[in-house]
Amino acid sequence: MQQLSAWMGAGLVTAGVSAAMLAGAGVAAADTPSGSDTGTSSASANEPKSTTHEPAETKAPTEEAAEENSAKPAATTKRKKKTRVTATRESATTTAGTTADPEPPAEKPAHRRRATAATASPTVTQAATPTSESATRAASTTVAVTAAPAAKESVAQKVSAYAAPFAAAGATSTPKAPAVVGLIQSVVAGVAREVRVIINGVSTVAAAAVHAVQVVATGPIPKSPAGLFQHFVYTPVHTVAEAWIDTELGHQVNGAINRLAGSYVIGDGAAGTAEHPDGGAGGWLFGDGGAGWTSTVAGQAGGAGGRAGLVGDGGMGGAGGTGAAGGRGGTGGQLMGIGGSGGEGGAATTGGAGGAGGDGAGLLFGIGGAGGHGGDGVDGGRGGNGGDGARLLGSGGDGGDAGDSGVGGAPTGLPALGGAGGNAGLLGTHGEVGRFGASGTVAVTAGGTGLSTTGTWITNGDGQVVILHGVNEVYKLAPFEPAASGFSEDDAQFLAANGFNVVRLGVIWAAVEPQPGVYDTEYLASLSQTVQMLADHGIYTLLDMHQDLYSSTFAGEGAPEWATQTGGLPNQNFGFPGSYYLNLAMNHAWTQFWNNAESPTGLGLQDAYAQMWENVASYFSGNTAVIGYDIMNEPFPGFSWLPTLLGSPFFGYQQLTPFYNQVISAIRAVDQTTPVYIEPANPAVSEILDILGFPTSLGTVSDPNAVLAFHDYCGGSSLSALCGYIAKALARGAHHYAAQHGIPAFMNEFGATSAKGDLTKQMRAGDSYLMSWSVWAYTGKGDITTSGTHDGEALVYDPALPPTGDNVNTGNLGILSAPYPQAVSGTPKSWSYADGTFAFSYSTAKADGSGTFAAGAQTTISVPAVQFPNGYQVSVVGGHVVSAANDAKLVIAADDGATAVSVTVTGAAAGATAA
Repeated sequence: MQQLSAWMGAGLVTAGVSAAMLAGAGVAAADTPSGSDTGTSSASANEPKSTTHEPAETKAPTEEAAEENSAKPAATTKRKKKTRVTATRESATTTAGTTADPEPPAEKPAHRRRATAATASPTVTQAATPTSESATRAASTTVAVTAAPAAKESVAQKVSAYAAPFAAAGATSTPKAPAVVGLIQSVVAGVAREVRVIINGVSTVAAAAVHAVQVVATGPIPKSPAGLFQHFVYTPVHTVAEAWIDTELGHQVNGAINRLAGSYVIGDGAAGTAEHPDGGAGGWLFGDGGAGWTSTVAGQAGGAGGRAGLVGDGGMGGAGGTGAAGGRGGTGGQLMGIGGSGGEGGAATTGGAGGAGGDGAGLLFGIGGAGGHGGDGVDGGRGGNGGDGARLLGSGGDGGDAGDSGVGGAPTGLPALGGAGGNAGLLGTHGEVGRFGASGTVAVTAGGTGLSTTGTWITNGDGQVVILHGVNEVYKLAPFEPAASGFSEDDAQFLAANGFNVVRLGVIWAAVEPQPGVYDTEYLASLSQTVQMLADHGIYTLLDMHQDLYSSTFAGEGAPEWATQTGGLPNQNFGFPGSYYLNLAMNHAWTQFWNNAESPTGLGLQDAYAQMWENVASYFSGNTAVIGYDIMNEPFPGFSWLPTLLGSPFFGYQQLTPFYNQVISAIRAVDQTTPVYIEPANPAVSEILDILGFPTSLGTVSDPNAVLAFHDYCGGSSLSALCGYIAKALARGAHHYAAQHGIPAFMNEFGATSAKGDLTKQMRAGDSYLMSWSVWAYTGKGDITTSGTHDGEALVYDPALPPTGDNVNTGNLGILSAPYPQAVSGTPKSWSYADGTFAFSYSTAKADGSGTFAAGAQTTISVPAVQFPNGYQVSVVGGHVVSAANDAKLVIAADDGATAVSVTVTGAAAGATAA
């Protein structure tokens, strides 16, 4: 018996040690930080809540399916807001306290989808009993907060319980057989349970790995380097790691590591609660941030998502309470990760704004989170901006959709705008702008413009191709109104009499919005009067949001002072265009603009610019004399000007194009079809590449009614010998871009000279591609940023005086007033004017390909008296003249059955009879 007792004593000790070792990893669960901790985890902030093992939990997919970026339709109407599906993260614990086998987490889609991986922030089950607020969250945005189940008796505890009788009875006591049997059964059961935990953990992780490999093998292959890295590296790693964290074995091992390290090393952050709204931070080595609390309190914003560790995804921001903003998404991993999506704004009389997406701030890789959707209301809430991507392998998150207006009453303002897409890293892509909200009862014009686009042509409501020749009229000094220069009725009469039919009219941001969010309707009314005056003389207006050198802070014009951020850098004036290259403060201001840095309005600078354009477009929508909105004159890259000059496409594709799409979306919220005019980068950084034959560095804008506007300057008298080549190369590059994208090209600036040879070559370069154009400038008065001279660039020297005699630059007028077709019932083929003879040919086929114009359809040609002082003679094949002899507008009607018409106009000799 003593031998048996000794053997049993040894066995008891051995079993106790073995059981303790097996249970040791489970003594400390993978504790998560407090829900109020969104910063860096620390040992004090992450003390374990319990020494008992918490059951594993599985993640439910939280992503929504959506269309690819390239498949998005043109924003001509309000697109239906997508429901952001955020299923509850369920506990894998059954009611009996047993643990269900966790499922592998759902694959996160590529960031270019509408709901990105950033929209699926991980959450964890808290050990504490949930608060009433968290227990009543809406299912669409809720985060599960599950009460801890009854603690299981560990193997070590069972061993201690069975060992107690031996300690009490002493060495001479003989344990009863049932206790020995129970002890053996307990040890075996404990070992079996731990083996099951290991098997389940390994199988779960293996299944997740297989699933990740399947996704990599079968999913669409991204095009950008950042997308490729996400697809082939980050997503598989993150999927497997999160599957491990969610297993019971992972809880045991991670808990042991965390306790050994004395800090929260591995694990997901805790979800926010009513007491601590912000989600907790993930483990500093690996872990996703916790989701922010979804507010159930009116006027209280949702909690912010927790930040990820070195590797991981930021937590999703919580939805705002009634009328409150959604929480910001958590920041992605410091090495690599994805930012959390912003929370949705709460619906109310004034809908809450969507939360901003978290930044993908990884040193190696990071994708910005998607912005949250704005809340619906009488006035909808703005969509949240997408988070920025990492600087190298990083892509921006998509902006959130705006809330709809007119819900519960008549709206008091303009439609809410979608959030801006997040900025891209060098090897990534910019996020998409969110969708604007429905307007409610506010009237939104379907256009009303007299002109539109049909393929590569500008057309009118009758389907005729319209060619525009005109001038620029931009007054660059306060009050920034053309009327201040003396531009008035007699100037409009002068332009019409000499065959001009368009004016590119300068609009200055500083005048439209002198204070943040304050729009000067008196200024817009002054511009409207000029538009109407021109329309009374048959002249269209192209509204040009003009800038030079960013703002008056840098001796230019454009942005208001409140939107000019110098960064405290030296502001030395190097003149125009020298300051573009050398003024550090100005380059900082441009760089901040392209970064969408926050302005005093609380909006980003680009957001404020887009909202300003929404107000301008709303004011002029339905005005048939306004033929288009030129979004920005000569946009400059800022500090990235040198890479742009050397051929980097980043500015054109990842900053300028997304900016245009954002502003176009704002315009389309109030005016669905008036053409929008987009320009490539400033000629100071783009013209050399264009001359060398490089493609225009500009992406595709998401609008079917766009026009490419470009500038064609020869560079002054020092390059006159090369002017013909330069002008033709610039026009050719614009023509190629326009043809590739199926849009018209408009040469909206050229000239700024009285050198007849240069001016003629520039004008004919546009004519050779059958383009519309507007010369710089009608007058030099008020032009504080020009490379030419005020008189040298002017058609009329002083608009305050009558445009006659010595007040007219007759040399420039003789070149610019050349004959051209203004409205063609068909498709132009060619025209030319040399030595007093104008030749023009066109087909009667409609530009939209729907057939041909009927016999008798009329075509109008400008033949001003300044070109034919003695009258003119006309020869027509396929048509006949129907206008009066020597009329300044020659009208040709197509003959019956004609498919092509040719017109030749020659000047009549002095004393001859015109025909």
